[in-house]
Amino acid sequence: MAPSDGKPERTRLFFATDVHSSERTFSKFLNAAGHYKANALILGGDLTGKFLAPFIKEDDGSYFTDFQGNPVHMKTEAEMKEMEETVRTAGYYVYTTTRDDYEKSKEDKAFVDKLFLQKMMEVLQRWIALAEETLGPRGIPLYITGGNDDPYEIDDFMRAHGTEHVKYCEGEIVDVLGYEMAASGYSNMTPWSLPRDMPEDKLEVALEKVVSKVSNPQRSIFTIHVPPFDTGLDLAIWLNKDLKYQHYGQPIEGPVGSHAVFNILDKYQPLISLHGHIHESRCFYKLGKTMCFNPGSEYTEGTLRGVIVNLKGDKMESYQFTSG
Repeated sequence: MAPSDGKPERTRLFFATDVHSSERTFSKFLNAAGHYKANALILGGDLTGKFLAPFIKEDDGSYFTDFQGNPVHMKTEAEMKEMEETVRTAGYYVYTTTRDDYEKSKEDKAFVDKLFLQKMMEVLQRWIALAEETLGPRGIPLYITGGNDDPYEIDDFMRAHGTEHVKYCEGEIVDVLGYEMAASGYSNMTPWSLPRDMPEDKLEVALEKVVSKVSNPQRSIFTIHVPPFDTGLDLAIWLNKDLKYQHYGQPIEGPVGSHAVFNILDKYQPLISLHGHIHESRCFYKLGKTMCFNPGSEYTEGTLRGVIVNLKGDKMESYQFTSG
């Protein structure tokens, strides 16, 4: 829709990624819509957390947790609430248990895996409800994609619980205020062998399957979790499969992004591409006509890193990285 002078209106997008179940970071993300006057929000992949945090009930009624190797005893409800907020900010899933049940669960991988998924779904359902409550009255849409850390089980769950203003679009083409967006959470292989990791040749086929459905690449947004190779968006410490430094015990940094993603962007030349995956590589890069962004992530501190992108017609008018 164009104003009366015939010039296209500006569309302001706010993109953040890799929140990894950090409650504070996600809350800030929703509030960014109003703060930055965004017309739409896009949340990149790696929605889910990595760890469970047991709060173990002791015989005297107090609770104990060994959060990140720091033993904490909680004797009052206020202490528990404060600790729970700290744990949830870091993206951990809190659950209460007894000492006996906790010791038994350490030997029961199936139980732990089931509990992990249950806690993931509880948080995601709460986030969807909070997003609809926050964004719905303003008419601001939120588009969510997956990431390589996210188990496949969340896909059906997120789609089933979507709302009028909250859409999970992993593997789909969706309309974002007049711009086609292609979304994929797949990644090239990582040392952790995560759920959506795959070899480069298979990754390129998977991405092609999605992005080939875009009718007008020049007016499209590609939201692909892993960044293109050797673009500055993908600098990280090189690790072996055993998670040790590759170079004689020294932390050498280099590109770890995807050749397949580079090839796809080079071929289709979308208007912009949005990436994450490498938390420490906050950067932009112009690949042909495509502006590529990775806003980075500091979710463990509850800090929201993002990027505002202003689009006008078939052009990217301006951008700004944010942190807060």
